[in-house]
Amino acid sequence: MTATLTAWSIRRYGAPEHLTPVSRPIPTPGPGEVLIRIRASAVSRADGMMRAGTPRFARLFLGLRRPRHDLVGTCLSGEIAATGPGVSRFAIGDEVFGLAGLKFGANASHICLSETDMLVPKPAALSFEEAAVMCDGPLTSLNFLREVAKLRAGEKVLILGASGSLGSAAVQIATAMGADVTGTCSARNADMVAALGAGRVIDYAQEDFTRQAERYDVIYDTLGVSSFAKAKGSLTRSGRYVCPVLGLGLLGAMLRTSVAGTRKARFSATGMLKPDVLRPMLGTLVEMVEDGKLVPFIDRVYPLADLIEAHRHMETGHKRGNVVVV
Repeated sequence: MTATLTAWSIRRYGAPEHLTPVSRPIPTPGPGEVLIRIRASAVSRADGMMRAGTPRFARLFLGLRRPRHDLVGTCLSGEIAATGPGVSRFAIGDEVFGLAGLKFGANASHICLSETDMLVPKPAALSFEEAAVMCDGPLTSLNFLREVAKLRAGEKVLILGASGSLGSAAVQIATAMGADVTGTCSARNADMVAALGAGRVIDYAQEDFTRQAERYDVIYDTLGVSSFAKAKGSLTRSGRYVCPVLGLGLLGAMLRTSVAGTRKARFSATGMLKPDVLRPMLGTLVEMVEDGKLVPFIDRVYPLADLIEAHRHMETGHKRGNVVVV
């Protein structure tokens, strides 16, 4: 009998209920490829947006009428189950974590990736569940804070959505960078955000940061809940508004501030950066984990068979940190 893998398919854009479990033959790795037995994978807000095909202009990359690649999931951890001809970076049994990216298929039991893809050895300091989320919140937030916003020690940073996957990582990363960190979240998550390193926590249901006198060098809008226009008045003269959720408003603000004004709006598609750029960032994050400066925060862990429930929980907007399937 042919061995099969378990995966989840999305054949048309829509709600979590459009996800369908499928079984397919386990692929044989080709030249330069490795077969990974997946131990854990993330269910991120970005995964939900790709499943729903939002924002609509993203369908230019994902598929206009329906997903070009029907399997779902981008971030994973596991172990090498087989190697193809010419593989030199990995051996059978190696524990790894990484990013399937726009190839998708991480929410599955197995996946084939090239050894030159965004794939690195998993350190002992990370569990499979923790490693599976490293390429979501931690990697994105390091890129936005260090590379996009150019955050420096001593600067004031406001993190909108500080209790989510990106936000919980961002609070720890910004703190480790020596910044003065303020985070917004619900009242129930205030203690968590403070424990992660935020010097001040704002309950977004009770306080509007735009109505306060405080000015920030960087505003990191992890969820796209604000805008450059709204946040501009809360930025210092050389302040930067950065956001990983690209919409037409942010695109317009980026274009305008690139040619005029001292306050800037910036964006980066972290997952689209080349592996050679991302690997050193992951190396930095692993060092932070090993030094006790970063702990990936896991909210809930679901069996792979309950992926629909995992997506539903992720979309409530009330998750704390990361959602994982195993």
